[in-house]
Amino acid sequence: MTEIVTQPSIPQGFPEELVASGLFLLKRLGMAAKEDSLEAYEATGLHPYHHAILAVLDKGQQETQGAIGHALGYDKSQLVGLVDELEEAGLIERRRDPLDRRRHVVHITPAGRKMLTRLRRLSETVENEFMSSLGDDERRQLHDLLFKLAQDHLPNCRFVEKPAQS
Repeated sequence: MTEIVTQPSIPQGFPEELVASGLFLLKRLGMAAKEDSLEAYEATGLHPYHHAILAVLDKGQQETQGAIGHALGYDKSQLVGLVDELEEAGLIERRRDPLDRRRHVVHITPAGRKMLTRLRRLSETVENEFMSSLGDDERRQLHDLLFKLAQDHLPNCRFVEKPAQS
C-alpha cells in the first residue's frame, strides 16, 4: 500500500497579530527598503552608508573621522573601512589634522561631489519607487510621523529641524 504524504500548508501571509503591530510593519518595511537600496546602489560599487558619509562631508567643511562617525551613529571600526573604500575610489581625501597630528581630517573631492549627485538621484528614485502607492499628502504625513518618532528615539535627530520635503 502506498502512503500519501502531504506537505503542511505554508501560510500565505503574516499572522494577523503581527500585521496589527505598527512596530512589526515598520521593521519589515525597513528591511525591504534596505534590500531595495542595496540592490540599487550595487551598480555604483558603493553602499548607502557611503552616501551618508559623502552627504556629511558635502556641508563644505572638513570633518574628523570621529565627527563623521558621531554624526551618523556609525561605530569606529565600521567607519574606518567605509572611509578607506571612499578614499580608494578617489571620492574623499584623508589628511593629518595640522592642529592635532594624531587625527585625520576628511575632505570630499570633486569626484566625490559628482558621485554624491549621482547617489542623490539614485536615492530619490529608490524612495519614489518604494513609496509609489502613496500620494503626496500621504508621503508628507508618513514622513512627519516618522520624523516625530526619530526625534524621540534617534539621538542625532533630536535637535534637527524638520527638513523641507520636495
